[in-house]
Amino acid sequence: MAGKVLMAGNEAAAEGAVQAGCDAYFGYPITPQNEFAAYMARRMPELGRVFIQAESELAAISMVYGASAAGKRAITSSSSPGVSLKQEGISYIAASRLPAVVVNVQRGGPGLGNIGPSQGDYWQSTRGGGHGDYRSIVLAPASVQEMFDLTAKAFELADRYRMCAIVLADAYLGQMMEPLVLPDEPFPPPPPKPWALTGCEGREPQCIRSLYLGDGELEQHNYLLFETYRQAERDEPRWEAVAADDAEVVLVAYGTCARICREAVALGRQRGLRLGLIRPVTLWPFPSQAIALAAAGARGVLVVEMSMGQMAQDVRLALDGRRPVALLGRPAFVPEADEVCECAAALLKGTGL
Repeated sequence: MAGKVLMAGNEAAAEGAVQAGCDAYFGYPITPQNEFAAYMARRMPELGRVFIQAESELAAISMVYGASAAGKRAITSSSSPGVSLKQEGISYIAASRLPAVVVNVQRGGPGLGNIGPSQGDYWQSTRGGGHGDYRSIVLAPASVQEMFDLTAKAFELADRYRMCAIVLADAYLGQMMEPLVLPDEPFPPPPPKPWALTGCEGREPQCIRSLYLGDGELEQHNYLLFETYRQAERDEPRWEAVAADDAEVVLVAYGTCARICREAVALGRQRGLRLGLIRPVTLWPFPSQAIALAAAGARGVLVVEMSMGQMAQDVRLALDGRRPVALLGRPAFVPEADEVCECAAALLKGTGL
């Protein structure tokens, strides 16, 4: 499959996984990501690959663990409450240094909430989410094209660092349809995985585990994990800057909110309000230096997100008090460009939000 097609975000992410060489999909239905699973139910068997609708979210993430331990590229998808159920398994995957991909098409919460768009899972995704000290790479698409591109990229990063990579989308991105340009050339094959459990004929047996009972053994294992995380923090922060060089107010937003803020930048400049935008593409590792650099010449920073200020904490940490940081937080509701401009103007006037 190549060329330009019209596709929904959930299906684009699924096709990104297929073209990246995903060997196995394991999932359980939940709105608003069901199109992802339905697409994989068709595509994976026709390619001779594995599709299983598991009996639960817990089973699905456990199947991802097993397939990854055998050296296969495995993925699961879900939405917010379903991803919560997968957290124990993600913690086991992290501890076992296994590559895996999780797609979360966020919905409103807490609890069952609703099936509308939200960005309330930021803390869960960027702070580990399950028990213990660990991190996951977190990619934040802002278009149908990036639903495809970043899901494919997630497999590459997961294999490179032997850790879980999360694609953090939302209901709008999952459901919207946009033109998608599919690559003409195939993605590179997965790297060799000498650590995988593929049978030990002709070599010594191997073991993948998360249990470390020896004296000091678990502490040393955690140090090893964090060496990997520090490497990712050095090499993998990704972001997009829009008109940020001369901005009076720098907007920081990701996903659907970044689309609104891109419109707000154009609208604000028409009104004589110099707005710029930094869009984190990786939520972890967070592009702190890019935000600090963009804010250095600005009078203030406005964080726009569909939560009560989860990413805003990371922005404040990045700036360390050097610039005022305001929040436009709309939990489970998409702000409008006019609203963003009004809040930025209020920040400049010092009237607060």
